[in-house]
Amino acid sequence: MASLNDIRSTFIDFFAREGHAAVDSSPLVPRNDPTLLFTNAGMVQFKNVFTGVESRDYNRAVTSQKCVRAGGKHNDLDNVGYTARHHTFFEMLGNFSFGDYFKEQAIDFAWRLITQDFGIAKDRLLVTVHKTDEEAAALWRKVAGLTDDRIIRIDSDDNWWRMGDTGPNGPCTEIFYDHGEHIPGGPPGSPDEDGDRFIEIWNLVFMQYETLADGTTRNLPKPSVDTGMGLERIGALLQGKHDNYDTDLMRDLIEASASTSGTDPDGPQNIHHRVIADHLRSTSFLIADGVLPSNEGRGYVLRRIMRRAMRHAHLLGTQDPLMHRLVPALVRQMGGHFPELGRAQPLIQETLLGEETKFRQTLDRGLRLLDDELARLPEGATLPGETAFRLYDTYGFPLDLTQDALREKKREVDTAGFDSAMAEQKAKARAAWSGSGEAADESVYFDIADRRGTTEFLGYDTESAEGEIVAIVADGAETDSATGDVQIVVNQTPFYAESGGQVGDSGTLTTATGTVRITDTRKKAGVFLHIGTVESGSVEVGQAAELVVDHARRGAIKANHSATHLLHEALRNHLGDHVVQRGSLNAADRLRFDFSHSKGLSLEEIAAVEREVNEYIRQNTAVTTRIMAPDDARDLGAQALFGEKYGDEVRVVSMGRAQTGKGTDKQTYSIELCGGTHVGMTGEIGLFVLIAEAASSSGVRRIEALTGEAARAYLAEQDRTVAEIAQALKAQRGDVIDRVRGLMEERRDLQKEVADLRRQLAMGGGASGGPAVEEVGGVQFLGQSLSGVSGKDLRGLIDEQKAKLGSGVVLLVADTGGKAAVAAGVTPDLTDRISAVDVVKAAAEALGGKGGGGRPDMAQAGGADPSKADEAIAAAKAVLA
Repeated sequence: MASLNDIRSTFIDFFAREGHAAVDSSPLVPRNDPTLLFTNAGMVQFKNVFTGVESRDYNRAVTSQKCVRAGGKHNDLDNVGYTARHHTFFEMLGNFSFGDYFKEQAIDFAWRLITQDFGIAKDRLLVTVHKTDEEAAALWRKVAGLTDDRIIRIDSDDNWWRMGDTGPNGPCTEIFYDHGEHIPGGPPGSPDEDGDRFIEIWNLVFMQYETLADGTTRNLPKPSVDTGMGLERIGALLQGKHDNYDTDLMRDLIEASASTSGTDPDGPQNIHHRVIADHLRSTSFLIADGVLPSNEGRGYVLRRIMRRAMRHAHLLGTQDPLMHRLVPALVRQMGGHFPELGRAQPLIQETLLGEETKFRQTLDRGLRLLDDELARLPEGATLPGETAFRLYDTYGFPLDLTQDALREKKREVDTAGFDSAMAEQKAKARAAWSGSGEAADESVYFDIADRRGTTEFLGYDTESAEGEIVAIVADGAETDSATGDVQIVVNQTPFYAESGGQVGDSGTLTTATGTVRITDTRKKAGVFLHIGTVESGSVEVGQAAELVVDHARRGAIKANHSATHLLHEALRNHLGDHVVQRGSLNAADRLRFDFSHSKGLSLEEIAAVEREVNEYIRQNTAVTTRIMAPDDARDLGAQALFGEKYGDEVRVVSMGRAQTGKGTDKQTYSIELCGGTHVGMTGEIGLFVLIAEAASSSGVRRIEALTGEAARAYLAEQDRTVAEIAQALKAQRGDVIDRVRGLMEERRDLQKEVADLRRQLAMGGGASGGPAVEEVGGVQFLGQSLSGVSGKDLRGLIDEQKAKLGSGVVLLVADTGGKAAVAAGVTPDLTDRISAVDVVKAAAEALGGKGGGGRPDMAQAGGADPSKADEAIAAAKAVLA
């Protein structure tokens, strides 16, 4: 039986032999389409090629594209696990022609592959075409020998593909497999087409028209082909299965889930294993492509998928987090074709473990709330939308998670009520919003970019340059000239715009008529905004300008940025490969680095990291930069920043000479993809001092550090502080720690001694004239008012006096500085008939207090008036009497 990995290879190899470039799958986060949440089809990475915006060095391609459909218009989440062919993650096999071959060759390729290489019986195949596409119908007769009864003409948009209301479009032809009469369902286009007998296995799209904005349609000068075949679907067919979850790859993940949870893969809990297997793939690949769980956007969808899988793991009865333990099985199955999965394995496991640990803490409470609410409703009644919203708002249950939980109980949710509650919350949030304070509407910068193009950055090679002022923005609008506060756009600049954690440059911009002090540089819509104040004269659009970056400030920023790269590598070496950058700040005065790690660093780990960074600074090796393709950079061992989008070329920054480097470049210590500015030699960093380490958020730690002069000044200040402490202690610097520890121990001993003396003194006198034992109600009673002791001292004093009495009751009242504390104790032989709680409650009431609590042998309470100590003692006696 051919595995899914074999089927994928057969598909790619077939088209590679036919002159197609084998193109790697693009990331799940689309690089070229901001309208898409995730890559959901094979043609997404080629969209600009089809429209002519982009050109490649090939005109035919083949891919196995990873896809996710779990949000927006393409959302299969609710059905996953319950049906045979729904997934959140799937692979789309496809071959593409960009103005090269067209219908006849595409149909010929398809027929030869599925009947010869895949060996599918010809008499089980039929096709659909759009009713207007007689050319495709004739080609199926000619190429495949299909008779008219197996060529079905469809009179709907099901067989017409469009990129949108405007743009390329054209007819489709779909290939179906007939599973036989024993399976319910009719052929496509029939009333019973939704049955499972006839299953679509491949769709061939013929882009031959373009619809213009005025609604007219024209023939494309270079008609193209876009095809899509689901790997899981064709795999099930070739493996003789009717369910995608029975294929070898999915079955392996299901059995891994069953083995890890100690449950039956095919028993009543099979649905849980199916959901877990599917969601393991989508969550792992999303994390590998830079998406991390959050409360908005793609991160929110990822968290929804995670939590749905984790709820099903909970229903399996697992006591410990499950998902992260299944990642090795997934990497074994799919890591060969998708190496990014193996590279990100530590991060995937760390993220899944952290999320599941947190979610399990709230899952039980949320499900209890759901059960309590259902118990109040009539049998089969719909869950109110307000309740579903409370689950979402309080416990982080997305609506579909609640719906999934109710599905098993055959219940539904009032989705309109949920939407209403959500809208009400958003309205309150909008009402509380005070505005962003932005001076200019974003469209201003897009207009500038459209009109004048983006800004060319020269700052890698120089800190001064000449440029032309192409736009000026003041008070939120474009102007031809300005004084005062301005945002200036030039055609080229040495100023670095804030990006990737590095702050924007400052400096001066000078023209023939004015001087501008630049305080910050930002980037909007690809144009650099030089933000500052006109200090003299005025500036005008069209003028030549001399731009000079603040050299000292840029130098300090570069040192901090380069130190961040060394810090990242040192952390990975000492903590593990799961360490990945989660954010950074590279400013002139300090650096801040956030990274994935679940616990705080020990003093030894901090010292080791700091020592390693300084070791590579002292090497004083050259910092080199290279421009290369992203895949080449990753093969070299470069650390990519998760969540960053990279184009066809990336900038690779390398530094440090190591005996055990990364990737193929074994002699280089740090290799990262980075667009920032860096020192020329590591020695320019000067010195690295780690000054703070703490939690930033769940599963993320934050380090703050200093370099260069700031680090030297910090150490000098620390040295002065130690000198002053040594002088005050009359000790040598090297003895300061031992001396301080000795003083702390001495202080603890003195505090204990003082507390003992205070208790002894207190028991020797007071408002009641000293300790006096008397018989009350047939038992010995000691009642006393104390001063100079705290409420927490009373318990120990009670125990001492009970021991002296041997048998009896003790009541102590303490004046704690305007308030009263009272405690009562009863010896063990009397607790069956006298309770210290009753005694202390009576005394507290006399002191102007209420209540009190404890055990029959010891109880405490408080009061408002310590001057009523005698009354409190009398009240205690009354209880005994």
